[in-house]
Amino acid sequence: MDEIFLLPADSDNQPIDREIVIQYFRSTQDTVRAKSILTKNAISLVIKGNKTMHFAEKTVQANDKEIHFLSAGNCIASIEFQEQEEFKSILIFFDEHLLADFFAQQKKSLPTANKTKQPYISLKKDNFIRNYISSLELVLQHGKKISEQMSVLKFGELMQYLLEYYPGTLLSFQYRQQHTFDDVTIRKTVEANITSNLTVEELAFLCNVSASTFKRRFRDIYNTSPINWFIEERMKMARKLLTNKRIKPADVYHQLGYENHSSFSRIFRKYYGMSPKEYAEANMAV
Repeated sequence: MDEIFLLPADSDNQPIDREIVIQYFRSTQDTVRAKSILTKNAISLVIKGNKTMHFAEKTVQANDKEIHFLSAGNCIASIEFQEQEEFKSILIFFDEHLLADFFAQQKKSLPTANKTKQPYISLKKDNFIRNYISSLELVLQHGKKISEQMSVLKFGELMQYLLEYYPGTLLSFQYRQQHTFDDVTIRKTVEANITSNLTVEELAFLCNVSASTFKRRFRDIYNTSPINWFIEERMKMARKLLTNKRIKPADVYHQLGYENHSSFSRIFRKYYGMSPKEYAEANMAV
């Protein structure tokens, strides 16, 4: 996890000095987890499989039923292959000014803009979008390169379609300007990742600060260490989940970000003096 990838620069098969870069990605490894810095905005077109992307303030679950617009910035992406044989996707990277130029060209036909701006948006795939992705895959899957002219054309094609059929969602996308992360943003990043099982170093990376700075500012905000705060918050969530009759005690650990039931049970017993199952049974009887 020490290596940090600059995307699209550290990916292969396409020139990266263009305003629009289209790249094909395929993996069959047991697990993929990496720190990345998106130097351009990106459109994620998952063809097969699922991928989790952690950003500051939000975790994005990318799958093959949706497309995602991602703002430039620090990201931790992970792909688990326990329930999938391979992962395939296409990423369209684009410079920020292209988005502004596109909207400027369409100014007369733009609907009233959505006042709520988001650095990450998702849209369900429809038949047009599926066929659009297939047309890109036909070119990219055999290692062929897309020309600069074709990249501009395909980017414009997708943007024009989304603007006409999903204008509200598209207009809500806003590039998140890089800035010094204040305490409010650190708080949002931390509280959005309570169950994400990220390390302190990874959280610091998402906040664009060093691990030592993150720990110091964390203690200033919460008056405790990150590890103690996360355990306490997860235990509070565990208590609520264990009183839900529709959730089995043995399934709670996974929802809270623990890798196995034994470690969750050990911590829970330390906090509450009984096992998760015993706690659930005692509270169901009340």
